[in-house]
Amino acid sequence: MEIILKEDVIGLGYKNDIVNVKSGYGRNYLIPQGKAVIASPSAKKILAENLKQQAHKLAAIKAEAEKKGQGLEGVALTIAAKVSTTGQLYGSVNAAQVAEELKKLGHEVDRKIITMRDIKTVGDFVATVHFHKEVLVEIPVKVVAENAPVEEVKAEETVEAPVEEAPEVDEELDMEEEAPAEEA
Repeated sequence: MEIILKEDVIGLGYKNDIVNVKSGYGRNYLIPQGKAVIASPSAKKILAENLKQQAHKLAAIKAEAEKKGQGLEGVALTIAAKVSTTGQLYGSVNAAQVAEELKKLGHEVDRKIITMRDIKTVGDFVATVHFHKEVLVEIPVKVVAENAPVEEVKAEETVEAPVEEAPEVDEELDMEEEAPAEEA
């Protein structure tokens, strides 16, 4: 079923896009909710005429979206979350938490325009903010363990140094042991 979107629908398209959807989705959800209309030839002509008349307005909307996007350039988020001993998060980090962190930094972003998969482990990820269909901003999101003890990090660093020296000694011993075995 071919429809014309009346508003942005994340994951489907943007306002005034002509998209194909399954009949049930269009008839039972999009059209009754007022999010779309059937793309008949007359509706397509009306859309084309409206786009011609609104070209300058659309350019202004895109410019505003680009301005918002430039405000988020270079922004990187670090989110602290509760983590189990295996590195798995208790729960997950999602778009709502990313929007909340952006708000703390002074950037008002609706969670509905942020797309990302739910994060369930510690590490580096990317969240995409859709300001306009042509303006997408990717924000790096780093998830770290909440209340990570500093003592454990120092202990790991001190353990690594002796371990690096130990293999060198072991390799020499292994070579000495192998040499007599080859002669016999």
